[in-house]
Amino acid sequence: MPIQKVSFEETLGRFVLPTNCIGCASCVVVCPFNCLEYVDGKPRLVKECQSCGICPLVCPKYNLDMSSLERFVFGRERKEEEDFGIYRRIVIAQTTNDDILNICQDGGVVTALLTHALEEGLIDGVALSAVSEEEPLQPIPRLATTVKGVLECTGTRYTYSPNIIAFKEGILQKKRSLAYVGTPCPIHALRRIQTIPLKKYADALNFTIGLFCSESFTYEGLILEHLRGKLGIDPREVEKVNIKGKMIIKTRSGEERTLPLKDIKKYAALSCASCGDFSAELADISVGGLGLNQWTLTILRTEKGEELFRRAETEGLLRTRPLEEEKSVLDLLVKISRRKREAA
Repeated sequence: MPIQKVSFEETLGRFVLPTNCIGCASCVVVCPFNCLEYVDGKPRLVKECQSCGICPLVCPKYNLDMSSLERFVFGRERKEEEDFGIYRRIVIAQTTNDDILNICQDGGVVTALLTHALEEGLIDGVALSAVSEEEPLQPIPRLATTVKGVLECTGTRYTYSPNIIAFKEGILQKKRSLAYVGTPCPIHALRRIQTIPLKKYADALNFTIGLFCSESFTYEGLILEHLRGKLGIDPREVEKVNIKGKMIIKTRSGEERTLPLKDIKKYAALSCASCGDFSAELADISVGGLGLNQWTLTILRTEKGEELFRRAETEGLLRTRPLEEEKSVLDLLVKISRRKREAA
């Protein structure tokens, strides 16, 4: 892909940063001159931009062409009737490991696949998110290189984590085969990195697992203002957060609080309004709970993703049941995917 000599100020600084920046840090990570730093959830120019033109090519918000990325990943464009993107197989799945099931968000599919890939030597690290010890419920990027490290990162965060920073950490550590777990937008950025290609990043990326995402909330709004300020819930006492048509807060004392989504809608990040991808359509595997209890709706999109899942399933690490048993789940997937695409 040809790279034009344009600056950060002329492109991302003018058209993305004010309202559309999701804070994915892809521009910060790929800048070859270290002109950008990640400060308070956004890129900040810290020295004169050298106008290399790379950052706008990887940004998931600047001139994004989903059709070209679909052709790159799948060899064809999404058909109009493929409401939630291109895929090879879709199942409802669950880990067979009770230890994982007891600590995971839904069915433990992501954790089971990542631990399997590490144990089999398919990857030597994975970029995902953990929770800050200093700021409770605040997600932070984490490079996990062991099964223990993956288990420490179970669960879903509803405020944003720039996991691409952890991916770069893997590059700096000379990791040769990395997995990436995250929401749709940074996976768009990784696919753009592959198409250029920026080889040291593209060559190290083995597979991606995308998380269903309606929107991401701000930490200051959802956690500090609403949970702690309005509801009096100490974030340090929250054991698990989930969304099943409403936000469900479970505390360490066993108390369960539910929040109507309309009450927290105002804390959604502004940049989410322009995203039309609910189910991580460019990932190798896409996952989400989507109303299921201790099961995960799993969309196997690429040959690589399907093969990884098949190996884990064959070895008895995952159990599945046909989607036909939960037709309402598929209907909900289609409904949310259409709604988000049309809104964007």
